[in-house]
Amino acid sequence: MRTIHTDEIINNIKEMCIEANLYLSDDVEKACLHAKEEEKSPLGRQILGQLEENMKIAGEEKIPICQDTGMTVVFLKIGQDLHIDGENLEVAVNEGIRRGYEEGYLRKSVVSDPILRENTKDNTPGIIHYEIVSGEKLEITVAPKGFGSENMSRIYMLKPSDGIEGVKKAIVETVALAGPNACPPMVVGVGIGGSFEKCAILAKKALTRNLNRSSSLPHIARLEQEVLEEINSLGIGPAGLGGSTTALGVNIETYPTHIAGLPVAVNICCHVNRHVKRIL
Repeated sequence: MRTIHTDEIINNIKEMCIEANLYLSDDVEKACLHAKEEEKSPLGRQILGQLEENMKIAGEEKIPICQDTGMTVVFLKIGQDLHIDGENLEVAVNEGIRRGYEEGYLRKSVVSDPILRENTKDNTPGIIHYEIVSGEKLEITVAPKGFGSENMSRIYMLKPSDGIEGVKKAIVETVALAGPNACPPMVVGVGIGGSFEKCAILAKKALTRNLNRSSSLPHIARLEQEVLEEINSLGIGPAGLGGSTTALGVNIETYPTHIAGLPVAVNICCHVNRHVKRIL
């Protein structure tokens, strides 16, 4: 059985928090550059050019791409043959977040109580999702999530009779209602199936999938493309100022569900779709 110490986990998560906030992943950066070439609106192209310049400055000057450095979401895939030595794993993850936000001079955006609103001053705790898998490796995905776009997300508890057209309507309606508030161009993560809470986690996880990789299910891959086309026909455009690029991509994840249900969650992210993955 392989052993890994929590000190290694802490250090990696610290680095990943900083990296995610300073640099976009290659797929998102390429999608933004491609969108600028394809955008039909002159103003839209100008906005996308400004976003490109912003990305360049962030990388060169080592400053955040966006002032909202997010609430840190962490996905952990833990091999069942891996032994984790040291302190409690959840404590270690949050220590990595704390160090990352302090050493990276990233904005601290987490409050300790949703009603009393006192800032924790170190951006902890994070949102941690655990998955036990085969093997002896630890896969870590760090995805800081800003709340301008998070606040535009929705869950629909559809009926099975609503079918695929109902799913399409729910996704497009969510984007239309978000309008400029989600800082388009956006990435749209969708979870279909499971239960009330499962579809929301699926939608969040969908945002971390490479934009160049469609669903492995042919009917879902078609749905992703069809919905993306419908969203981009809304005319919201970059920064909500009109254009043909409202979304850079639509990623859909599915899960089995109950015979009486069709849960759909739509998790919107702005173009600063931050995520970093490492395997230890």
